[in-house]
Formats: sequence, structure tokens, C-alpha cells
Amino acid sequence: MKRKYLTLLLTAALSLGLLTGCGNRETVSTDAKQNETDEQAGTKEAAEPEEEPTEEVTEPQASDQKVTVRIASLKGPTSIGLLKLWEDQDEGLTRGSYEYDMATAADEIMPRMIQGDLDIALLPANAAAVLYQKSQGAVTVIDINTLGVLYLVSGDTSITSIADLKGKTVYLTGKGTTPDYALQHLLSQNGVALDEVTLEYRSEATEVAALLQEDPNAIGLLPQPFVTAACKQNEALSVVLDINEEWEMLHDGQGLVTGVTVVRTAFLEENPEAVDLFLEEHQASAAFANSDVETTAAYMVERGIVEKEPIAAAAIPKCNITYIDGEEMKAALSTYLSILFEQNPEFIGGAMPDEDFYTIR
Repeated sequence: MKRKYLTLLLTAALSLGLLTGCGNRETVSTDAKQNETDEQAGTKEAAEPEEEPTEEVTEPQASDQKVTVRIASLKGPTSIGLLKLWEDQDEGLTRGSYEYDMATAADEIMPRMIQGDLDIALLPANAAAVLYQKSQGAVTVIDINTLGVLYLVSGDTSITSIADLKGKTVYLTGKGTTPDYALQHLLSQNGVALDEVTLEYRSEATEVAALLQEDPNAIGLLPQPFVTAACKQNEALSVVLDINEEWEMLHDGQGLVTGVTVVRTAFLEENPEAVDLFLEEHQASAAFANSDVETTAAYMVERGIVEKEPIAAAAIPKCNITYIDGEEMKAALSTYLSILFEQNPEFIGGAMPDEDFYTIR
């Protein structure tokens, strides 16, 4: 009986142990499943792409804006090739952005180029070389804008050669500019010393023209269109010598290079696209001046270069407005400057410009 009772107790104890063991395995299994679910959830969260940030709209930088090119030219032929460009700028039709100014003398423009107040200037060829030397190479030539435009005007018909100027007084503009140096060179090459002729300088071509009106026997060295204006206003006046022809006779057909266009080297390096665009629009403007004389004449009156459109229209074909760039520009200008250098190095600043004086775009 006791043995039977003991057996029953052992059986019950064993059964209870088995039940407890099963309960632990079920608890472990449930925890494991929960952990696996949590891990899967974490993986799913990690795999989900993060919300993409909203793109920010940025304002255009300064480099994306039009660069305004500050330009100055001389009152006279060197400005004629820019007139259409100026008109288009005022009407908002240009692709580039420009500010422009017209001066009466090169020495008004040159300091502003050195100081960085201007970016591009249209100057007499020798003045450009002088500016190159004074600025220590801070400017470079990008085109030729005007060829020979100088004439000796007088009512004194006894003047048929440069030698006939001996003992005379000649009125001209711009000491140290193309008219001055060209005449001095021709005098020297024709045997006339500077102390044998009196050179009287005036600030503007209009002043020289006014002197000729008062005294037709006076002699004036004038550029077009002032030559045409003076002769039309006083029938006693006429062209007595074509300076370009006189120059060509001395130098195997090589004519005068009157005006060139220079740019500050720093501006060119920082804004090459703006300079290229200017050259395109300058070329088109110069071509317009030669093709549409009547409209260009109206622009000349509007800008105060001459007073009457018929005079302007008659003068434009004689102004040799042009656009020459590249190797052709370099060849013509370097030859011209070498002639001046041989005559007097100071005409071009004391030395021939280096290769970086010429920019081939």
C-alpha cells in the first residue's frame, strides 16, 4: 500500500516538472518571435527611403547677370562706327549691356582707363600705344575702327605739297594724337623742320573749323566729317592735301591707322564673353554706318558730332569707318607703329609694344 502511494507521488511530481518545462519553452519561443518581429520592423524602417528634401530655388549669381561694359570714344570719326550700337542700347535692343561716353580729346580718356573707370576705349592708334606703356601693359588692342580721315583744308591754293607749309601756321586738334604725329612725320620726311612751321593746337575740331570760317587763308588739319562741314559752309575753302595719300606715297601704300579699340586686360580676362559680344555688335554697328548713310547721318546730328544731316551724309563715305580684327589688324597696326617709332619713339610711348598689345579674338 505504501509502495503504491509512493509511486503515485513520484508520477505526480514528474508530471508537474514536465508541465513546467513546456511552459518555459513556450515563453522563450514567444519572446524569440517578438524579437524577430522587432528586428524585421527595424529593417523595414531602415530600408524605407528618407523623405527627399525640397529643392531650394537659388537666385542667379552675379556672374549670370549681364556685365555692363563702360565705353568711351572721341567726338568724330571714331564714334561714327558706334552710333548704331548706342541707339540700340538706348532702345534696349543690344544683346550686351553698355554705358558710353564721348570725349573731345584722348587725354580725357586715357587716365580713366588706367584708373579702371572705363573698360573699353576707342583711341588714336599712337595714343593706344602710349597708354599701353603708361599702364605697364594693362590694355590690349582688339580692333581697328577707323583708317585715314585727315585732310589739310584752306583757301590758300598755293599749297600743293607738304613742303609748302614751311613758314606757315597750321591749326589742328589734339597735341600728342594721330593728327599731330602724322603731320610732324610728314613735315620731317619732306624736309620741313618743326621750327619752320607753327603748330597751333585747339581742343576740338569745331574750333579749328570756326577759325577757317573766319579766315579762309588759314590752314587747318581736320578729320572728316569736319572737312566736309567746313567746305560746305564756306565755298572759299577746299581740301589742299589728303594726308592719307601723302602718307601712302612715303610708305609704299601703307596708309594711316587712325583709330583703334582697346580694352583693359583685366576686364578682358574676367569677362571674355562680354568683350566678344561687344566685338560682334561693334562690327555690325560699323557696317551699318557704311550701309545706311542717311540714318547714320541723323544719329551724328543727334549726338552733336555735326550740326546738319546733309553734311554728315556727304562726309561718312570719306571717313573710312571700318572694323578690322585678328591677324590683319595686328599686321596693319604694327607696321604703322613701327613707322612712327622710327620717326620718334616718343610718338608711341618710347618703345614698340610687346606681343600682348595685340589680342586676336
